[in-house]
Amino acid sequence: MASAIMANAAELSAREKAVVDIGAGTARGEQDKLGASFKAGFDAGLTLNEAKELVGQLYAYCGFPRALNAAATLMKVADEVKPAEGPAADLPRGSLGGKALEIGTANQTQLCGGPVKGTLFDFHPQLDEYLKTHLFGDIFARSNVDWRTREIVTIAALAACPETAPQMKAHIAIGKLNGITDAQAEAILRRVQRPCDPANLPADWSPIPVGEPNTAYAKYFIGNSYLHKLTLDQVPAFGVTFEPGCRNNWHIHHAKTGGGQMLIVTAGEGYYQEWGKPARRIRKGDTVNIPANVKHWHGAAPDCWFQHIALEVPGTEQSNEWCEPVDDAAYAEATK
Repeated sequence: MASAIMANAAELSAREKAVVDIGAGTARGEQDKLGASFKAGFDAGLTLNEAKELVGQLYAYCGFPRALNAAATLMKVADEVKPAEGPAADLPRGSLGGKALEIGTANQTQLCGGPVKGTLFDFHPQLDEYLKTHLFGDIFARSNVDWRTREIVTIAALAACPETAPQMKAHIAIGKLNGITDAQAEAILRRVQRPCDPANLPADWSPIPVGEPNTAYAKYFIGNSYLHKLTLDQVPAFGVTFEPGCRNNWHIHHAKTGGGQMLIVTAGEGYYQEWGKPARRIRKGDTVNIPANVKHWHGAAPDCWFQHIALEVPGTEQSNEWCEPVDDAAYAEATK
């Protein structure tokens, strides 16, 4: 398991968290939250020109209407807080001239770790040219925001829109080639997806209600979980819902005889892991039999909600022991 020092080193900085929130807020069109994200970014050292650059880039991923709305919010915030302006981009739009395709192709190749080819681009060469000349030429050639930061804001924007999941996964791979760690990629997804309201889940997502926020046990979880009491008679049973990336700490169900726990997955996808063994991905309909006195954890997959019924197996001299959290580095390793 990764040490606490390694886990802390893998976390996003305050500035990077603001960049994530700017990407997600722009993509979702959440202007109130976006204004707060710009302010948080400025407090963490983001400059006005860097913020402008991020919004300008996001038009390529979110469209002009959302980028223009974000620019209007940025203008209002900048007028209010007067952030440091910072260096302007040294490459004005269109300055590449006839070299845009050549430079953009080189940038794309370097970003992606090799030439980008595929049936889709053979089918639609116009889009391939636009990507190379404009996105990777005109935009990614501008030097006042580094490529790693550009990928952070891009991943966040794409993660905020479920329909762009294929592009999000591609940019996570690109980001990892440009300095984003596995744990940081997971942290981006968790930060973007954590604010999701469980009330927005489809009505037929599960036969079990999501329940109420699991505040009583929140200290034993990373992320938000929800609890619904099914019954306390005979065999106690609870429905537990995890938001994307949420997981409980390592823990042990102690018993002298009998005991342990059974999980029945009712919706979504998650992971179960016993100490010293690989994690197991579990899906709707799967069951997990957890023996007494075995150290383990369970929780949601990074990219979707997860719900299971937890059944307490009768035994003697039973007790639960909560152990250390499953930190970001350990979670990323278990779910990769």
